[in-house]
Amino acid sequence: MPGLSLQHSLQRYLLSHFPKLGVVLLTATMMGEIASSMAAIAQDAPPLNAMEVSKPENSEPENAVSGMDQVTSVSQLTDVKPTDWAFQALQSLVERYGCIVGYPDRTFRGNRALSRYEFAAGLNACMDRVSELLTAATADLVRKEDLAQIQRLQEEFAAELAVLRGRIDTLDVRTATLENQQFSTTTKLAGEVIFARSDSLGGEDITGFGRIPANIQDRGSQAVFQNRVRLNFLTSFTGKDLLLTRLEAGNAIPNLASGGVTGGTNSAYLLFSNEGRLAYDNSNVAETTNSVRVSLLSYGFAISDWAAVTVFGAGGSHFNYADTVNPYLDDQDGGSGAVSRFGQHNPIYRIGGNGAGVGINLKLSDAFRIDLGYLSNTASLPGIDSGLFNGNYSALAQLVVQPFNRFKLGFTYVHAYNDAGEFRYGGPGTATGTFLGNLLPGSQGFAPLFPPSTPIASNSYGVEASFTISRGFVIGGWAGLTKARLIGFGDADIWNYAGILTFPDLFGKGGLGAIIVGSEPTLKGVASGGRQRSVPDRDDALHIEAMYKFQLFPGLSFTPALIWLPALNQNRDNDDVFIGVLRTTYSF
Repeated sequence: MPGLSLQHSLQRYLLSHFPKLGVVLLTATMMGEIASSMAAIAQDAPPLNAMEVSKPENSEPENAVSGMDQVTSVSQLTDVKPTDWAFQALQSLVERYGCIVGYPDRTFRGNRALSRYEFAAGLNACMDRVSELLTAATADLVRKEDLAQIQRLQEEFAAELAVLRGRIDTLDVRTATLENQQFSTTTKLAGEVIFARSDSLGGEDITGFGRIPANIQDRGSQAVFQNRVRLNFLTSFTGKDLLLTRLEAGNAIPNLASGGVTGGTNSAYLLFSNEGRLAYDNSNVAETTNSVRVSLLSYGFAISDWAAVTVFGAGGSHFNYADTVNPYLDDQDGGSGAVSRFGQHNPIYRIGGNGAGVGINLKLSDAFRIDLGYLSNTASLPGIDSGLFNGNYSALAQLVVQPFNRFKLGFTYVHAYNDAGEFRYGGPGTATGTFLGNLLPGSQGFAPLFPPSTPIASNSYGVEASFTISRGFVIGGWAGLTKARLIGFGDADIWNYAGILTFPDLFGKGGLGAIIVGSEPTLKGVASGGRQRSVPDRDDALHIEAMYKFQLFPGLSFTPALIWLPALNQNRDNDDVFIGVLRTTYSF
């Protein structure tokens, strides 16, 4: 018939005499010509790095193929010009086979990636064209030259098809291996391992817990090699949520522990001091024997573009969800930030820690953020004076202001209630500050400042700031005041403060230098019956820390640090104490 190509004649002949073979060769012929056009595109295409790959501003989501329209001429595509390098190939595909669709605005958008939905739409158009050719096929004869042309097409693409089959087979094998060996389709594993050598110097003439004379060198000064391991299972079900399950084990007890052993009904009695605590140590004997435990269980999710919620089942502290305005040194007691617990953030974020509850983050704008939270470390205990709301609890409200990128300011308020002897700047075994600053019964010696059976309601106020002077120099710090009501007795004032110099990327990418100078939580005054009571030791519990983290390569860092405590147990008459640390951190 006039106007029909050799290929069409051949197709019609085969469909008439050999229907099954004809269908196969018809499809192969058509797909061969489509592949030829695609090969022309690939041959004429400029190098990948020279191509501008962009998405037009008015483009719709890639999976919105329902709005794509079939075009019958390449001239209908407004963004395709005769001078384009792919014009002839597109013209063949559009006008000869009708296998290319355009968007409702008559654009082709040739520089953007092809989605699976769009590929399906194009393939469907091709299959519709195949059906049309099959329907229109008749019994016209075909010449040997036509058969030879089909054979040449098959031979021409034999190498490409063989390579493609090899790649698909390789991908099939790799996919099967991953499916058989994958840990989980929803969970990723991240971990951190700390090896640390530390030692304490000085402290030969001090007063320890209860103002009892002590000598750290006689009973507690030993070089130790300690470890802590964290495994974080990060699970996401929607891509916008995170279930965090943290398993932890370690043997790091405080350096200033009597004989290196802690525990008992009140582990503080076996410490020379609660100051200078390292971020990875613990004074709870049940958690310093390398036994595995769940140290943090939380689930966070976004409820809008400006609001997120984190629910804590165990191990939650306010610094786990709130912005502590100390970006380089606070890594939630990990092995990459400040070596000391005090250097990580304002201690008021630790009040009522290691509990269950909820944290909420509200981003009002780029300049304003609000953090709200409620935690209870007696939430799992049934009883009249326990549970989620009738036992110990702490509630946080915070406003963070960031008027420009380099400056951030936080205003923090924490209200808490604790049963007698259970007020802490931290969870059990992980507090910071002096014994008096944590209002521990018996810490004041033979002249009690307050009775040991006094529950405590507290209001804490904090101001935190961070200012980036340059890319390699950041200054920051905080001040915190806790007004503690010793119920039925009186009131206490506890202060802490710090100034911080941070040097990101010092001596190389990933390096981190820091100098921290401040005072750990210190009891400054107690009032009862309308008069001030005498606090025997009320000097600022000074904490001076210098550290440098060498980032040897990704996943491995080495951090030497020195901590100087010139007024141990808030008494400047005590001998100076120095704690040296060599921390090695592996992360993956």
